Amino acid sequence: MENKITYDDLKEHAHLFTLAPPFVLKVMAKKNSNLVIKFKSTIESHLDKLDDNQKSKLNILLNSDVDELQNLLRKAYIQTKMKQYEILSDPKNRDFIELNLNELRKLI
Repeated sequence: MENKITYDDLKEHAHLFTLAPPFVLKVMAKKNSNLVIKFKSTIESHLDKLDDNQKSKLNILLNSDVDELQNLLRKAYIQTKMKQYEILSDPKNRDFIELNLNELRKLI
Protein backbone atom coordinates (compact mmCIF):
# COMPACT_ATOMS: atom_id res chain seq x y z
CA MET A 1 0.00 0.00 0.00
CA GLU A 2 1.22 3.48 -0.83
CA ASN A 3 1.95 6.00 1.87
CA LYS A 4 0.02 8.77 0.19
CA ILE A 5 -3.48 9.38 -1.05
CA THR A 6 -3.89 8.88 -4.79
CA TYR A 7 -6.33 9.99 -7.44
CA ASP A 8 -7.79 6.47 -7.38
CA ASP A 9 -8.55 6.94 -3.69
CA LEU A 10 -10.41 10.15 -4.51
CA LYS A 11 -12.32 8.45 -7.32
CA GLU A 12 -13.32 5.64 -4.98
CA HIS A 13 -14.88 8.17 -2.59
CA ALA A 14 -16.05 10.83 -5.07
CA HIS A 15 -19.63 10.50 -3.80
CA LEU A 16 -18.52 11.98 -0.45
CA PHE A 17 -17.36 15.15 -2.16
CA THR A 18 -20.77 15.66 -3.75
CA LEU A 19 -22.73 15.48 -0.49
CA ALA A 20 -22.43 19.25 -0.20
CA PRO A 21 -23.47 21.23 -3.27
CA PRO A 22 -20.66 23.46 -4.58
CA PHE A 23 -22.25 26.72 -3.42
CA VAL A 24 -22.66 25.36 0.13
CA LEU A 25 -19.09 24.05 0.24
CA LYS A 26 -17.79 27.37 -1.07
CA VAL A 27 -19.58 29.30 1.70
CA MET A 28 -18.39 26.86 4.36
CA ALA A 29 -14.82 27.08 3.13
CA LYS A 30 -14.96 30.87 2.95
CA LYS A 31 -16.24 31.03 6.55
CA ASN A 32 -13.59 28.47 7.57
CA SER A 33 -16.34 26.33 9.10
CA ASN A 34 -15.50 23.46 11.40
CA LEU A 35 -17.43 20.67 9.69
CA VAL A 36 -16.02 17.97 11.95
CA ILE A 37 -17.69 19.53 14.99
CA LYS A 38 -20.96 20.03 13.09
CA PHE A 39 -21.07 16.40 11.96
CA LYS A 40 -19.26 14.81 14.90
CA SER A 41 -21.79 12.07 15.67
CA THR A 42 -22.11 11.08 12.00
CA ILE A 43 -18.34 10.96 11.62
CA GLU A 44 -17.95 8.89 14.77
CA SER A 45 -20.53 6.40 13.56
CA HIS A 46 -18.72 6.03 10.22
CA LEU A 47 -15.34 5.67 11.91
CA ASP A 48 -16.63 2.68 13.84
CA LYS A 49 -17.50 0.93 10.57
CA LEU A 50 -14.14 1.34 8.80
CA ASP A 51 -12.21 -1.79 7.85
CA ASP A 52 -8.43 -2.02 8.30
CA ASN A 53 -7.69 -0.81 4.76
CA GLN A 54 -9.96 2.21 5.19
CA LYS A 55 -8.39 3.01 8.56
CA SER A 56 -4.97 2.87 6.97
CA LYS A 57 -6.02 5.26 4.19
CA LEU A 58 -7.56 7.61 6.74
CA ASN A 59 -4.31 7.59 8.70
CA ILE A 60 -2.37 8.42 5.52
CA LEU A 61 -4.79 11.25 4.77
CA LEU A 62 -4.49 12.67 8.28
CA ASN A 63 -0.70 12.65 8.01
CA SER A 64 -0.59 14.16 4.53
CA ASP A 65 0.66 17.64 3.76
CA VAL A 66 -2.23 19.99 2.92
CA ASP A 67 -0.37 21.38 -0.10
CA GLU A 68 0.02 17.86 -1.49
CA LEU A 69 -3.66 17.16 -0.88
CA GLN A 70 -4.62 20.36 -2.66
CA ASN A 71 -2.40 19.46 -5.61
CA LEU A 72 -4.14 16.10 -5.82
CA LEU A 73 -7.53 17.79 -5.59
CA ARG A 74 -6.51 20.13 -8.42
CA LYS A 75 -5.59 17.11 -10.58
CA ALA A 76 -8.91 15.50 -9.71
CA TYR A 77 -10.73 18.69 -10.73
CA ILE A 78 -8.92 18.75 -14.08
CA GLN A 79 -9.97 15.13 -14.67
CA THR A 80 -13.58 15.39 -13.51
CA LYS A 81 -14.53 19.10 -13.53
CA MET A 82 -16.24 18.52 -10.15
CA LYS A 83 -16.64 21.95 -8.60
CA GLN A 84 -16.10 20.56 -5.10
CA TYR A 85 -12.58 19.51 -6.06
CA GLU A 86 -11.94 22.96 -7.50
CA ILE A 87 -13.13 24.66 -4.31
CA LEU A 88 -11.02 22.45 -2.06
CA SER A 89 -7.94 22.82 -4.25
CA ASP A 90 -8.06 26.63 -4.09
CA PRO A 91 -5.07 27.85 -2.01
CA LYS A 92 -7.41 30.33 -0.30
CA ASN A 93 -9.14 27.34 1.31
CA ARG A 94 -5.98 25.83 2.78
CA ASP A 95 -6.90 26.92 6.31
CA PHE A 96 -10.35 25.33 5.96
CA ILE A 97 -8.77 21.99 5.08
CA GLU A 98 -6.15 22.28 7.81
CA LEU A 99 -8.77 23.15 10.44
CA ASN A 100 -10.94 20.18 9.56
CA LEU A 101 -8.03 17.76 9.35
CA ASN A 102 -6.86 18.91 12.79
CA GLU A 103 -10.34 18.46 14.22
CA LEU A 104 -10.55 14.99 12.70
CA ARG A 105 -7.17 14.12 14.21
CA LYS A 106 -8.48 15.17 17.64
CA LEU A 107 -11.61 13.10 17.19
CA ILE A 108 -9.64 9.99 16.33
